Amino acid sequence: MLPFGKENGSMTHIDTKIQHYIAPGRRVHLAGIGGVSMNPLAEVLHSMGLIVQGSDQSSSPAVERLQKMGVSIHIGHTAEDIDGAEFLIRTAAIHDDNPEIAAAHEKGIPVFERAEAWGAIMQQYENAVCIAGTHGKTTTTSMTTHIFMAAQADPTVMIGGTLPMLHSGYRVGKGDTIILESCEYCNSFLHFFPTVAVVLNVEADHLDFFKDLDDIKRSFRRFAELVPEDGRIVVNADDPGAMDALKGLPMFTFGCEQRANCQAQGLAWNRGRPSFDVVIDGQLYTHLSLRVAGQHNIYNALAAAAAAYVLGIPARAVRQGLEGFFGAGRRFELLGHCNGADVFDDYAHHPAELRALLEMAKTLGYRRVICAFQPHTYTRTKALFDDFVRELQLADVAVLTDIYAAREQNTVGISSKDLVERIPGSVYCPSLEDAAAALRRIAGPGDLVLTVGAGDIFTVGKMLVKA
Repeated sequence: MLPFGKENGSMTHIDTKIQHYIAPGRRVHLAGIGGVSMNPLAEVLHSMGLIVQGSDQSSSPAVERLQKMGVSIHIGHTAEDIDGAEFLIRTAAIHDDNPEIAAAHEKGIPVFERAEAWGAIMQQYENAVCIAGTHGKTTTTSMTTHIFMAAQADPTVMIGGTLPMLHSGYRVGKGDTIILESCEYCNSFLHFFPTVAVVLNVEADHLDFFKDLDDIKRSFRRFAELVPEDGRIVVNADDPGAMDALKGLPMFTFGCEQRANCQAQGLAWNRGRPSFDVVIDGQLYTHLSLRVAGQHNIYNALAAAAAAYVLGIPARAVRQGLEGFFGAGRRFELLGHCNGADVFDDYAHHPAELRALLEMAKTLGYRRVICAFQPHTYTRTKALFDDFVRELQLADVAVLTDIYAAREQNTVGISSKDLVERIPGSVYCPSLEDAAAALRRIAGPGDLVLTVGAGDIFTVGKMLVKA
């Protein structure tokens, strides 16, 4: 295997050598073992015969479940936690100043990122379906899971959210397929070994890491180039960014507008929910009546159907899986009711996601759409400021909370107040409690209230429905 940036046929993997360590009997320490992708990673490694230990800042049901499986877990982080470990895997939230990581470096114990571990693991599977894109990844990965479960393929799954069918964001199966949500941030997905690479869309995002849109396109192209000659690259024909990034590569396309291998035809709507034929290379593959609303979910469903098709999944499983899909956690998820209004929560944190959500919401027949939005990271808000201003005006009323910092410090001098000054009729709320109080004043019978963002804005919706 050649290092990142060197060519080996069509392969451009990052060489991390973690493959040498993932073997039965090896002892591994997972720092942040209770995390959303670390927890299933621990279970998969345990099932492969490795001796798994770990640590996390606090206990949780996920931690307790692993402990019942025989995994030794320490609450808190100390240098002594790594005793006996031959290598470490860490979550992205744990940095070099962590006592465990510092101790590992001092002792010469290799430290790997979780994406590197997932990349090594997927090499154990005949089929690795890796779903990438600026947005839509979680929903499409969930839809694909529904299809493969309907086909009784017993897949292993890693999703960046909760799927009600699984009661979690992952499952460990015994089949020959692994399905993973694949994130471009920090080039994480370049550690992967996809046999089917799905690219939903390519737009400007994560500009705290990428230089610009062209840099993002280069990353997605490298991801697609990881697919071996006997694999498939599945791409949205209607997305200019994706088509430009992957120009010249062999593609199996899906779409509604441009000519594509997998197309939606005969589209009809019922209260925002689409029905359509899936036509592949001119032949009817199946008919779908989705339970989830919006144009964006047509694309998500087509992507999932296309990935299933290239792997020989029967059409009946595609229909059964997609028509039984009611959405992933925090993806237009009904929380309850307040003052006669319906309260939904959604993870949208990019302007294109906001547009898709608000345009869909406007088709559902509510009196007003009230959007409480929590911008996510200072750099994203600054870089995409005008786009956020434009899309938030689609709501009848916009309520803005302070920016969710996540991994950042406010070095760019941006505030939600700046957005409010540009959005007519919008309301600024410094705290989540203030936002909940404002929504109680504003919302009334027949309204749709949306709590939107990738941070902790969902707690506002929970405050409302408990009132």
